[in-house]
Parts: sequence; structure tokens; C-alpha cells
Amino acid sequence: MSKSIARLLLLSLGVLASQSSLFAHDGADDHVHSSAAINVRTWTIDESKTTIEGTFVAVKDARVYIRQTDGLVRPVTIDRLAASDQSWIEERTREIAAINTQPRYVLTSQQAKRAAKSRNASSDPGLPLLQKSFEPFKSTVKTRSDADYFFVESNGIPDHQMMVGITAWQQQVPMPQKYTGSNAWQIPLHPVPAKEPMSAKDNFFRGAIAVAVNGMPIFNPIKNDGRTDTLIAGELDNWGGHCGRADDYHYHIAPIHLQKQIGNDVPVAWALDGYPIYGYQDEKAPDFAPLDQWNGHKDADGNYHYHATKKYPYLNGGFYGEVVERDGQVDPQPRAESPRPALPPIPGAKIVDFETTKPGSHVLTYEFRGRKGTVSYTVAESGSAKFTFKTPDGETTTEEYIARPARGGRPGGPPRDDRPEGGRKGKGPPRKEMPKDEPKSASRKSVGDMKLTSSSIDKDGMLNVDCTCDGKSESPAIAWSDLPKGTKSIAFSLWHTAPDQEKSYWVVYNIPASVNGLKQNQKDIGKFGFNDRRKAAFDPMCSRGPGVKTYHITVFALSEELKLSPLQATHKGLLEAVKSITLAETTLDFDYERK
Repeated sequence: MSKSIARLLLLSLGVLASQSSLFAHDGADDHVHSSAAINVRTWTIDESKTTIEGTFVAVKDARVYIRQTDGLVRPVTIDRLAASDQSWIEERTREIAAINTQPRYVLTSQQAKRAAKSRNASSDPGLPLLQKSFEPFKSTVKTRSDADYFFVESNGIPDHQMMVGITAWQQQVPMPQKYTGSNAWQIPLHPVPAKEPMSAKDNFFRGAIAVAVNGMPIFNPIKNDGRTDTLIAGELDNWGGHCGRADDYHYHIAPIHLQKQIGNDVPVAWALDGYPIYGYQDEKAPDFAPLDQWNGHKDADGNYHYHATKKYPYLNGGFYGEVVERDGQVDPQPRAESPRPALPPIPGAKIVDFETTKPGSHVLTYEFRGRKGTVSYTVAESGSAKFTFKTPDGETTTEEYIARPARGGRPGGPPRDDRPEGGRKGKGPPRKEMPKDEPKSASRKSVGDMKLTSSSIDKDGMLNVDCTCDGKSESPAIAWSDLPKGTKSIAFSLWHTAPDQEKSYWVVYNIPASVNGLKQNQKDIGKFGFNDRRKAAFDPMCSRGPGVKTYHITVFALSEELKLSPLQATHKGLLEAVKSITLAETTLDFDYERK
């Protein structure tokens, strides 16, 4: 859906009540800025064939807003809908455009206010506060706005020291990120209270939930395992931050230290629902008020905001305002990238120094068992990087990582943790002090001589389009051979390493040992476990953006059948269940690129 079509729909605020068969009543949700009250229709999500019963509300930012029969408004990305639904939206757009060219209506006062808000973001009282918040960092943080959003651009590197104080280190280091252009952070200018606020205790374990006023993202204090408090676990530095698997520096608690530069009367960060996050409360202040479960409250003027706290949840404990959740994170979400793969942790190491020797060059010093090691690295403007690793034992190795050019969409796409993007030279980073029995992923090791092939994957390692949401959504064919003696059953999982988690698309188990594979779209062999969409079925590849993504099928030859229910047989549950009964294991990697 083009921006011009979306803008045409925004004009629909001014239609008379006599035209209400095409446009919404005056009490529609403010955040959509326009709406239409059409009879209830059935909408179809093309990739999953699931349906939604509801009325058309509005189009905005390439999404259609649908008011479900339960009254809740659900945003759906237009290109996920069936072709017939997309055609219906375009036809409705043309009707609205035609009606709005007729000079036969008068705006109500409330409609006029909304229209002014859409046309001129500067009329919103939140914009001046946003601008004031980021002003002290204007030399490194660039901001802009449109009618709906305030955009924050930065390179992901703060102007304070980093990493010092971390006692649970996974070998990531701060590298510049391209949070610019379409990959910038965006804060809603017109936040709307959610009908059903979402808690950060149970959601949003991936990606950022807020943006600090120095341009640094802030992630959920609870890491992606859903239980570990990163501060208590020793994973954060003296400023409340660390680096993710894409070498992206971010905070996990409110950056109170920034108040030295901005003062105490402006927010230290902004939640991605559009509400500000202030520093600690002063219990003696005349405007002191208890905080709700989201760590916020309303001021004397009725304006909602969050506060930082010294105990969990440390900042916003969820979202008082409306956000779109997709794949465990706020959507849209800028992407981070690194030219190198994520490395395993060094248990017992502590980071004691981090120095920038010259622009783009850094030295990280850590202690391990009373001795010091260093990681020295230089990042070129192209994104390529050269690393020199010196272990506490005195061994020195170098590694060069060559950045792979972005393939379109948001710069770089999601980081790939299974191997470096682009090429590399050298012998690799030293691993002498790392546990030998702790592989990067339990589903990446190879055991035995079992072979695995797929006729659904071409000679270049690319998956047949019919096995994706762009084609027929058929499960791929797989075939295995050279099973070890004693094999009683086969199980496999199709998975993909996304930022900070492994995603599951297909789990099948208790396949008889006499079977040597499955044909494309075969569904009558073995038991189906649950994918990440909580369905006992194959979930076709349907990447959000362009660029090559790598997926994996791991097959296990087992000494017995699994006694699992489909609900227990998730990717993670399968890996746990096969630990003690695996006779052989192998993984087939393949790629897919959405055009």
C-alpha cells in the first residue's frame, strides 16, 4: 500500500455523518487518525490461512487496522493479507478519495483537532519535550519527525566508557550500528493508552523497549530466557549496559547517569509506546505518587509517564500505551549487524578496562583467574573489522571480518550468529579458556556418519519457493541414510538463529527407523511437535525483510521413541529430550531470500 493511498485515507476524518457507511464514528481510537465503519467482513492472513472477523478502521504505515468483533483494534501488515483483501482495501481507498474530493462537508471540532494533529506534528505537546530531551546529545544523535513519529538516529556508541564491571561476559564488544534512515528508532508522537497493556515480565524478551536520550536502545531487564535479571546476573557494566550478539551496545536498566548532562526535569529515555521515562522519584516531592504495575503514573495534568526504580522493573515494566508485538519484540524494530559471529562466554572472566585508543579503535581488557587478556580491534567505515586476541596465557591471534553489503531493506538485516557474514581471514579467536563441552547451539554438533539431503534445496543451497509463504507453503523434502545400529526412531527440527533466540518452524518425532525420509509436503509420517506459532504443523519460511536468511534442519537417530506430547515437543523440548538417547545427529543448512 503506497503512502499516497494512506494519506488519502487520513482525509476521511471530515466526512459527514450521512457518509458513515464508509467512515468511522467520531469516537474511533485516536492513534489511527482516520477510520471507516464498513460491515463486518472476514480477512485472511495469506501465510497461515487464519482468518479475522472485523470491520475496517484505517490504513497507516502499510498496515490496515481491523476492529475485531470483540471490540479490540488489531493492526495487520497489508502485504500479509490475501490478494482479495488487498484489492478490497485499494477499492475502499478509491471510494474514500472520491468522496473527499466533494466539498460538501464541515469538520466537527474534534475532527478538526485530529486532522490538525495529522497535518502538523508540532501541534502535539509531546514534541517539544522530545526535542528538549535529545538536545544535549545533538552532536551524536540526529532527530526528525513527521505527523506520527519522532525518529532518533545514532551510531549505537555512547560518549561514556563501556563494558567495565561486567562479570558474565560472552565476548561481544561495542561496534557501530547504522540506526539511521529507515533503520532509525521511532517514538509515537500521539501515544494511546492500551486497552490491554502488555507486561515486560511475560513479553518483549527480544529487541528494545525504550530509547535513551543519548540514542542508545534499552532492552528488557529480563534476558531472552524469560527469567534472568541481567543486572543481578552480572551481565551489565557500570552504566547498565552491555553488547548483544550483534556486538550492539544497549542498556537494560534506566540510564540515570545521563541526568548529569540533562538535569532531573526531563526524561532520561522514552518508551517505544511514546510515553517518557523520568529518573528516580523524590518521595518528599509535593507531586509524589505511587507507581502502577508498569512503573508509571499520571501527573497533575493527567499526563502519563514512567519512572526509573532501583529494583525491578528498573524502567517501564511493560507498555501502558499501545504497541505492536511481533516475534517477541516491539514492531517495527531497527536491526543491528556485525561482520563476525557471536562467540561463547568465558566463565569467570571480568572486564576491567575499555579504552578507545583512536577513532574506531578500541582495547578491551579482562581478567581471568588472576591474569589479564585483551581484545584489540579496529572497525573501518565499511563495517569490516580487524581483531587481535591476546589470551591470559599469552597466546596472540588475529582475525579479520569483512562486512557483507546490505541486500536491501533495513541496513544489513538481522545478524547471523552461526557464521560470519562475508569473509574472514586468520586462525580465529583463541578459545583455550572456554568450556570444551559447551557448543554455541546444542543443535549444531555432528555425531556419527549419518547423511542428510533434500530435493527441495537446489545446488546453490537455496530452498524451493514452494516451501515458503511466497509459494505453496509446503514442507520440504528430506532424506537421511547411514543410520547407526540400534536406531529405533527418528526426530528432526527445522530452525533458524534469529537475534537473541532460536526460532522453530517444524518439529517431527517418533518416525519409524525403517523410514528413510519425507517427501515434499508429506504429513502422514511421525508425530508433529509445536512450532513457534504454537501449532503442530510446518510453518513456512516468511522472513520479514529482504536478504538471504540461513535455516537448518537437524535430524536425530534415537535409541528409543520419545514419550512427549506435541505441546512438549518444541524445538527446545526436543533438544532436551534427545540428549541421552541420541545415536547420531547431523544438520543440513540452506538459504532463502524473499524478493
